[in-house]
Amino acid sequence: MHGMTKIKPEDVGLSSDRLKHIDRWAEKLVADEKLPGLITLVARRGRVAHCEVHGKADVERARPMTPDTIFRIYSMTKPLTSVAIMMLYEEGHFQLDDPITRFLPCFKNQRVWTGGGNKTKLETEPAKRDITFRDLLTHTSGLTYGFLEATLVDALYREKGVDMQLPKIEIGPMVELAASLPLLSQPGAEWNYSIATDVLGYLVQVISGEPFERFLARRVIEPLGMTDTAFVLKPENHARFAAMYGPREGGGIKLLDDPTTSRYLRERKIYSGGGGLTSTVADYWRFCQFMLNKGELDGKRLLGRKTVELMTSNHLRGDMADMGQPRFSESSYEGVGFGLGFSVMLDPAKAQILGTPGEYAWGGAASTAFWIDPAEDMAVILLTQLMPSSTYPIRRELRVLSYQSVID
Repeated sequence: MHGMTKIKPEDVGLSSDRLKHIDRWAEKLVADEKLPGLITLVARRGRVAHCEVHGKADVERARPMTPDTIFRIYSMTKPLTSVAIMMLYEEGHFQLDDPITRFLPCFKNQRVWTGGGNKTKLETEPAKRDITFRDLLTHTSGLTYGFLEATLVDALYREKGVDMQLPKIEIGPMVELAASLPLLSQPGAEWNYSIATDVLGYLVQVISGEPFERFLARRVIEPLGMTDTAFVLKPENHARFAAMYGPREGGGIKLLDDPTTSRYLRERKIYSGGGGLTSTVADYWRFCQFMLNKGELDGKRLLGRKTVELMTSNHLRGDMADMGQPRFSESSYEGVGFGLGFSVMLDPAKAQILGTPGEYAWGGAASTAFWIDPAEDMAVILLTQLMPSSTYPIRRELRVLSYQSVID
């Protein structure tokens, strides 16, 4: 596990007794059949003080969760894609306020939904400006997701087949199809979760001249020593792959994706920069430590310190609630901003949760999560496999359980 040796929590200012609250909480989630199993990790000052496994990776086969279980991390892919595009930014290929039409002319002359109309004839107006790289990185591009099922534009995505997870066409035609549909809002006007990071993955491919999945592996995943992180599982890793579950009506869980037949075992038409990777707790901790180290790990520097500082600063005018997104998943976004690929804590009191200004985070559709706290030199990871992530407030609960263990 990449030398991920647990140390005595008190050595890094955490309480062993208080960290046991996490274990009791996790055991109850499994016993109550809310989660099949889970892994929690708390690291501080570059060392792992807590890493515990609970429950099963595969309930049907009675296979226990283990420290090297492999998970679908969905949107926890996004920060890695953001690192990849920012590496190209550092090489001088573009500026953040550059229009993406420099590289993707299909996004010229876009229309913006004005809120009226129906599926057959949406009411639109011209976009006031082109989408920029910054818009994509901050989810203020006006793009959306079909699965959100919140607007007529989302419905149009579903009707036209704009889907990066279950695609029927390659990434280039898929991005062109998305560009042909109306935007949900004017570029830069609102925060809306979207396929923006998939478009960034395609931009990595267009700018570098290398397939996105290969660039990400060669330039990010392999240098960071994330040996079990991939879009497609190697055959020798199939037995470590967790099953995916959802809540069953009336209680308990039901199987959504069998690990022996999952699409993650096979090559796919699109390798989603917004949600396509599988990973382990040891691998993702390496990524978190790389970010805590301001762009360097084990002597390998992928990003400059100033770039990481820019990525983890709030780029919104106010918090996400001010930008039209008061809640997302199970979390309130009062007091939370957004940087270049990460949410950013602005005011814990306003967010009504333990935390530190400047801490940054994100999560995945299967209830996975991570956050990184530079001020406390601390990282926390939660890995499980339950969709949707809004089922239980486990991310907020783990935040309290983690931060209450700090004793210095």
